[in-house]
Amino acid sequence: ADHAATYSVKRLCELVEIERSSYYAWKASAPARAQRAAADATLQTRIRTIHAADNTVGAPRVTAELNDGAPAGERVNHKRVARVMRAAGIAGYVKKRRARTTIPEPADRVVPDLLGRDFTAKAPNQRYVGDITYLPISAAAGGGNLYLATVIDCYSRRLVGWAVADHMRTDLVTDALNAAAATRGSLAGAVFH
Repeated sequence: ADHAATYSVKRLCELVEIERSSYYAWKASAPARAQRAAADATLQTRIRTIHAADNTVGAPRVTAELNDGAPAGERVNHKRVARVMRAAGIAGYVKKRRARTTIPEPADRVVPDLLGRDFTAKAPNQRYVGDITYLPISAAAGGGNLYLATVIDCYSRRLVGWAVADHMRTDLVTDALNAAAATRGSLAGAVFH
């Protein structure tokens, strides 16, 4: 549009690889875009007023406030409110939820990290690492979770023991370690992290 007076529209559209009909459709819709931008600016002013009164409100509550008592022709969609708020950098307070999966026993003592965050080994059967993984069960099968405990040799990165249970108690890890001991013969002198 800036160079339409200097060059032909056909050539310009070929250079930017768009159809001429797309250019003319874009040009014809310019007044509608300007009108929508002005309406969004007005809406943004109304949103800022509501947000200034309570800066914790998000798009759903702002939409409810804008539509409260408004006639049918002046109601606004929650998606439009969210888009205008996002463009203006207006956000409500979002409380972060923290999932707490492991609750330590208060009487337990803190165990030192014997590996020192070095998960390599010079030979097999020296260092092992383990983890517990959640395996969700479908609602058709009863829902809930199964838990998979694993024991991996740091030298070969091989899974040497595992156990599955419907609980996450100490027995689960003990069963995985017993399976590793059965696979390797013995875990005597090894460090498990």
